[in-house]
Amino acid sequence: MFDVVVLAAPARQRGAEDAVTMAGGRVAATLNWDEAETLIDRQLGNPVLLIQAEGIAGAVIDAALPHIGSAIDVLAPHIVVTLDPDQIDPVAAVLLGTAAELLCDAGTGQLVAMLAVAGRSSTRSGLSDRVREDEGERLQRLNGEIARIADLLVRLTDGERGLTGSGDGAVEARRSSFGVKPASEVADPQIIRQAIRARRLRDSFFGDGLFEDPAWDMLLDLYAAHLEGSRVSVSSLCIAAAVAPTTALRWITRLTEAGLVERLPDPTDRRRAFMTLSGRGLDGMQGYVAAARRAGVPIA
Repeated sequence: MFDVVVLAAPARQRGAEDAVTMAGGRVAATLNWDEAETLIDRQLGNPVLLIQAEGIAGAVIDAALPHIGSAIDVLAPHIVVTLDPDQIDPVAAVLLGTAAELLCDAGTGQLVAMLAVAGRSSTRSGLSDRVREDEGERLQRLNGEIARIADLLVRLTDGERGLTGSGDGAVEARRSSFGVKPASEVADPQIIRQAIRARRLRDSFFGDGLFEDPAWDMLLDLYAAHLEGSRVSVSSLCIAAAVAPTTALRWITRLTEAGLVERLPDPTDRRRAFMTLSGRGLDGMQGYVAAARRAGVPIA
């Protein structure tokens, strides 16, 4: 059995406590949002922290987030957060990239499952790893497929046979082979946007869920934004992923861990952060687009 500290509005506290019990945990303390400043004092033994933000006013969340952030910095607890779609940006600005699992519009079953994962994740093995295994393997396949396509296009267009692999050396080799130029010369952002629209067009004919590929959808959106010189908020990137917000947030974390995207704080608003391609992610996208253009194939 693991201990859980619950931070929730009074109307949600009973439901939160029931979810903890169903997950096999034990409620160590239940706090109202105006008690967030006492979180560090309540974290004796480093229990899991369950935060339920649904329906909480923005000003209340703003006041509590620094205390939550301090608890994370000092104690690094495992955290499960439930939130509404319009709370993604302020919550993600503080919690994205930490040990927090962000659940948006989540049902009771999903909450119970994530609490169970958090309760067992201190060993960094078992259930927590298995929950992420499929997504991790999928991201690895995506990276490998990008590299494989780029290498294939090199061989088809230039007859070069020696460029294989997906590491930084291979990316640099592809850049040299294609003579990659500054991003503004590599692609028209409208071409990237057209590719995104074409991907969404499939859903209108075949239904949602059949062609989900959130990692690639987000990389395309971030690359188009880079070419346009625009900024992409976390919530906007979740929309671009064309999957449930919780799934999108998890993939943003995976892409960040893979070194392909970065989170940049908004210098004028601490309640918001922007996502951008990292140097490695930008190199990969430029190499892929240049390869596609040279081979005369569409960006897909």
